[in-house]
Amino acid sequence: MSAPRKRRRGDDTDTRDQLIEATAELMLEEGYAGATTRRVAAKVGVNPALVYYYFPSLDDLFLAVFRKGAEANLERQRKALASENPVRALWETATDARGTALLFEFMALANHRKEIRAEIAAFSERYRESQLTALTIILRSRGFDVEELPPAMMSVVISSLGATLVNESSLGITLGHRELAEFAEDFVRLFEGKPWTRTITPDQPGAGET
Repeated sequence: MSAPRKRRRGDDTDTRDQLIEATAELMLEEGYAGATTRRVAAKVGVNPALVYYYFPSLDDLFLAVFRKGAEANLERQRKALASENPVRALWETATDARGTALLFEFMALANHRKEIRAEIAAFSERYRESQLTALTIILRSRGFDVEELPPAMMSVVISSLGATLVNESSLGITLGHRELAEFAEDFVRLFEGKPWTRTITPDQPGAGET
């Protein structure tokens, strides 16, 4: 009888990554509640017991999924901020449907898992601090007054508006989205040295007069 095949380091890494990716896909398809150990194992085609070989608990698996995504987001943000048009790249990152949808699932999960809540908070602070440093340099280099247009406010506006568009679109809500997208496009164009094209005027005669 031949001896059992030893598990190679490469096998370990590949299987672990497959379990993480399968969990992320299930969270996107069915919500975090659908990402059970059995469902994850079935999606990868392995025995459920193998999941526990890599992750002692389901929370450990969720944390691994979040951390992998968090590192990928930090790298994507780094590239966006270093690009020729960083503000446009940041907006495109903020409106990424897959990443935003997965983050919302983790936020829902965080309501029941303190460790995951702490992980999200720590990552968000790290992500925003990196963004603030870069935005401050970008704004100043383009002649904007950072007192009049605070980088912190701009960071929150970009991420919040992007998340709102993605979240509402997933629910079938689209009213006002086109107008917001057009406004965001003009806003981004300012940082590319292009003129502001929108004109805002009062609807009623005499409105705004003092």
